[in-house]
Amino acid sequence: MPKQHVIFGRPVPRISSRRISLLLAAISIFAIFSLIISLPSAIPTGPSLSKFTDHKFSIPKLKGSSKWPKVFNPFKPPAHPPARQKNDTDGESSWYSNWRWLSIPFSSTITLDEGRSLLPDLQERPPIYCYYDTTVQKDAASKNAESALLLTWRRAWWYHGFRPVILSAAEAMNNPLYEELQRMEMESSLKTDLMTWLAWENMGGGLLSNYLVLPMSKYDDPLLTFLRRGEYPSLTRFRGLDNGLFVGPKNEIASAIKLAMQSHEIKAAGDIISVLPVEKEGDPFTIDNTPESLAFYNAKALERRFTKLGDLITKDRAAGLRSLNKLINAHLHTTWQNTFPDGIAVLKPVPKHTTKMIEPAWDLANRLAQCNDSPAPSTCPPNQERCVPCVSANVKLYTPAFYRNNTSIYTIGTVPHPYTFQTLAHMKESLDVPWVRRKSERDAWIIAVTRDILGDGMAGGPRLLKFKEAVAGPVTHTHSLWVEAERGIPEDIVDWHFGFAVPQLGEGLDSGRSETPVPGPERRPQPEHDKADGPIADPEELKREPALLEKARAMGRSKDKRDVAIRNAVEAWNLADTEAWRFARAFLARSQVERTKWEEEEAKYAEGVGSDKGHAKSKWGRWLDRGSK
Repeated sequence: MPKQHVIFGRPVPRISSRRISLLLAAISIFAIFSLIISLPSAIPTGPSLSKFTDHKFSIPKLKGSSKWPKVFNPFKPPAHPPARQKNDTDGESSWYSNWRWLSIPFSSTITLDEGRSLLPDLQERPPIYCYYDTTVQKDAASKNAESALLLTWRRAWWYHGFRPVILSAAEAMNNPLYEELQRMEMESSLKTDLMTWLAWENMGGGLLSNYLVLPMSKYDDPLLTFLRRGEYPSLTRFRGLDNGLFVGPKNEIASAIKLAMQSHEIKAAGDIISVLPVEKEGDPFTIDNTPESLAFYNAKALERRFTKLGDLITKDRAAGLRSLNKLINAHLHTTWQNTFPDGIAVLKPVPKHTTKMIEPAWDLANRLAQCNDSPAPSTCPPNQERCVPCVSANVKLYTPAFYRNNTSIYTIGTVPHPYTFQTLAHMKESLDVPWVRRKSERDAWIIAVTRDILGDGMAGGPRLLKFKEAVAGPVTHTHSLWVEAERGIPEDIVDWHFGFAVPQLGEGLDSGRSETPVPGPERRPQPEHDKADGPIADPEELKREPALLEKARAMGRSKDKRDVAIRNAVEAWNLADTEAWRFARAFLARSQVERTKWEEEEAKYAEGVGSDKGHAKSKWGRWLDRGSK
């Protein structure tokens, strides 16, 4: 028998389940009405709306709403997007440079624009100057050969994060000491040296290099990292480089010039180092150790290690300089290959269906695996006693389905639009919204690419941050190249991106696999895939890939409303894949815009372009600019 509860001597009636339900409902109704009645008291009173002629008002701020992040605040007023920046658009790509680029996965959180990517701040490139004497009469062949060497010099320093600038007598003439220098008697070689220093001091100091001094090391070499900071406290030269490279501020450069011009030995000296009290009292230089990251192809180096080439320059200067340029370019290529000893990885997510998509990347990998033509094969740069000479058959090529965070492997990634990737991954000629929502895997590309470093079961946000760091990190951006699948690899970026002239297929060894040149594109090597990296493509499906890829590209260019609606739906369903595609495209586009603007500026001084009328040839033309060709 159940226990009977008693209060004040009277039995308490039992409460049935029905009565409990009614009691809970009554309490809920009471709480709701209490909230409605008490809410107006929490809203601050303000002036009557009748006092305003425009009858505008804003939603009041609730107590405690400041504790919520602004991004989640439903009452947040609309905000203007960040101001446009200089040169922030290229074709369909648009970007905004900001230091928070690696703290927020989706760019639109900051840019307030779905099509505008959030990129890291563009690092300022410190200028490195080279003096080219235009007063010496030269035949056309010699001038062309020197122009080719200047292009190689510019390309190598640009790759390592500097802004190469070629000076001439025009800058020296702007120096107040120019007139005094012209009245003095001295050797022509010393006069050229002093003209070089006058031009350098006129530009404000910094780095002064001979065009035969080139960086031959990895990007994050300590010396090059220091030089990229652009802070040079004292006038410095380096052991073993003679007059190859100087570093210093403007005031100390000016003091050294005056000290040289006041020297009693100025008539007999052959260069500026000889006329200054080097390693004596009053020495204006700080002497640093021999840099392991810089190669100087001067007469001493040629005599010591490349005797035949030095003799050729003596006999036929133009032919010798052409051979020297080939040697330098081959050594730059060898240095790059030594930086990535484990080979080149061409990403192939969903390997069974993306063979055609990665074909341009595979072609580039084969070109990088070749050996450049060289007058002294299997040799090392002057700054390296030991290296692994270029033997293209030893360069390993991979086609992994995921990105490996390995600094000894160079990665070439092909980033597709989500529509393109879904088309190829499922071998569908067209997509529709119901299929995309019910059957497609969301963000399949970035999940596949980051699976090795992040595993499975992680959302797209953290994967995006890892991907962006690989694409645009301060150093990691030199370990990979990420290109848009719909456009392929723009040929004009290749040489500048790698810092040397990348050989075409057939110019050297056939993809590093034999010594038979490739006669034409019909014999272009097809991507080789290891079974360990995933399933091998079916021959019948492989035949369908080119047509599917072309249809996807046409879909991306279409302006038809139905096509645009489907494309937008696919992008909305694959936000992380879309963000990765836009980010990689914008980062590459910005690098192209940066270099194009620099080349346009430097082209004013090349071939005499940039006279008073802006287009006519001028007698002050310095070199033949082949940088844009």
